[in-house]
Amino acid sequence: MTCEAVIREISNYLDGDLDTTLRRAIEAHLADCKDCQVIIDQTKLTIDIFCDSEMVELPEDVRRRLHETLRRRMQAARK
Repeated sequence: MTCEAVIREISNYLDGDLDTTLRRAIEAHLADCKDCQVIIDQTKLTIDIFCDSEMVELPEDVRRRLHETLRRRMQAARK
């Protein structure tokens, strides 16, 4: 198991959507790879913080600027 493979499966791993063989391979990798363990821990923490947070209403001018920026970047990416 490589670090890249762990990162590729991080969402499925955290969601518990892996078959037993792949889950065990990831857990064996995590036992030896502190870098991947940090990534897993930080991702879990980020999810926990996000899930515990309350929605914040953006001011209209911020919302408008955000939408305009996203629209411009999406159009630029299509070119």
